[in-house]
Amino acid sequence: MEISALASGSSGNCFYVENEGNAVLIDAGISAKQIVERLMNLKKSAENIKGIFITHEHGDHVRGVDVFARQFQVPVFATKKTAKNCFLCSQEDLINHIKNNEIVDLGGMKIEAFSKPHSCVDPVSYNIFNGKRVSVITDVGYASQNIIDNVSDSDFLCLESNHDEMMLEQGPYPYFLKKWIKSNEGHLSNLQSALCVLEYANKKLGHIILSHLSQINNKPELALDTFNFLLKERKDLHAKISVSERFNATPLFKI
Repeated sequence: MEISALASGSSGNCFYVENEGNAVLIDAGISAKQIVERLMNLKKSAENIKGIFITHEHGDHVRGVDVFARQFQVPVFATKKTAKNCFLCSQEDLINHIKNNEIVDLGGMKIEAFSKPHSCVDPVSYNIFNGKRVSVITDVGYASQNIIDNVSDSDFLCLESNHDEMMLEQGPYPYFLKKWIKSNEGHLSNLQSALCVLEYANKKLGHIILSHLSQINNKPELALDTFNFLLKERKDLHAKISVSERFNATPLFKI
């Protein structure tokens, strides 16, 4: 499989996973034009996208779904509650309802939804596997048992590392927003995310893309430093660590 974070952050999230020429998107929170352009920069075609899998209804995860799905006639997969609580696509026959723990077979891949803690109606994250397992886990309030179980079985992780706790505390956000971000329905900090990997990752984990970094309350070097400092305690774990960007796709990584 090949993986790229086309975009990740509060301005838009979109992850690309391909298996032998067939691909899926996890979320489409940037415009269809941006998705096409970033795929072209990776020398990939939007025509190969076989499905869009939605994690939850927030705009930074669904903004580009309607135009992209209609333009390329791509089916959209979301839980029934998520689909009812946002506008996904005006071509309703493209919308497919899925359930937590349901597995969809598409393009030689199995895509599995699993629930996660976040402040929306029915949030899920996804595993994509074809023998190897990619897990895309962002917008998570804390490392629940579902998160732990999937981190512990992944070969490749796109994992939220949203904020540095001190930057958030000292930053410009109002108190109520800081409180929500730190809550069990908010976002994982660098420390929470790194501790989850330190404690639960399998030694087979080969790569982590740190994702959904806050533009205000984090810096890529802080997220990397936190992970590198903590993961050196795991002598059996040699995962490469990369950082997603808001306005550019990461390179294509292969597993």
